[in-house]
Amino acid sequence: MTSIALFGAGGMGCRLAKNLKGSRFDVRHVEVSASGKGRLEREFGIGTVDVDQALDGVDVVILAVPDTAIGKVASSIEAKLRPGTIVIALDAAAPAAGHLPDRPDLTYFVTHPCHPPIFNDETDPHAKRDFFGGVAAKQHIVSALMQGPEEHYALGEEVAKVIWAPVMRSHRVTVEQIALLEPGLSETVCASLLVVMRQAMDECIARGVPKEAARDFLLGHLNVLGAVIFEETPGVFSDACNKAIEFGIPALMRDDWKKVFEPKEIADSIRRIT
Repeated sequence: MTSIALFGAGGMGCRLAKNLKGSRFDVRHVEVSASGKGRLEREFGIGTVDVDQALDGVDVVILAVPDTAIGKVASSIEAKLRPGTIVIALDAAAPAAGHLPDRPDLTYFVTHPCHPPIFNDETDPHAKRDFFGGVAAKQHIVSALMQGPEEHYALGEEVAKVIWAPVMRSHRVTVEQIALLEPGLSETVCASLLVVMRQAMDECIARGVPKEAARDFLLGHLNVLGAVIFEETPGVFSDACNKAIEFGIPALMRDDWKKVFEPKEIADSIRRIT
């Protein structure tokens, strides 16, 4: 049986611990906080072990800890990891920033969820309210083999499909491409523009539009406009909408906004995160 040491099992890794329970993997749960240990026991009936027990002959280590802690945790366990151990990070930031130990004999695997898509076929109430994924809603994932033998990718992907279940498409990319997707695409661009949309909605409210009406109008238009823009359905915009876009983009966006995807900008963003 393949063994996994799950660090941060009662915090960031709690959802992972739930999904790994009952799988083919022998999971050793590591959690430093009393509250995290209590949560694991109370919600899932899962106990924890100390670091030495968790790493004794382990095959895979999952670092379900904050980006700012990955370097410290990885360094603290480096000497206890056998050559060939697969170390899985759940985000590209710390690996891309060089926070993992310089150990060519270890395999580094990075995986991250895409989260349940806006356009989906969920009908179960729990799945419809599972916005983050890993509970009931189906989602896609991305994974990268940062270093290590090619045959380790299959095991890393198998683990990824369990911890992010239920999974639809599993995309193989590079660590650099994951960094483009996050923080670049998903946070620097998407999250920022969504905050601007919320601020725009609040401005309409401040100018007298009832809040519920403004929210309903914006979210409904996000649905239909997004479906056309992202090719979920065939369609075209009206001349009036196209003219508004033609005026709106230069009014809202700097001409050089795509520089956020340049390697230096991505690296600077990662440094700020980690």
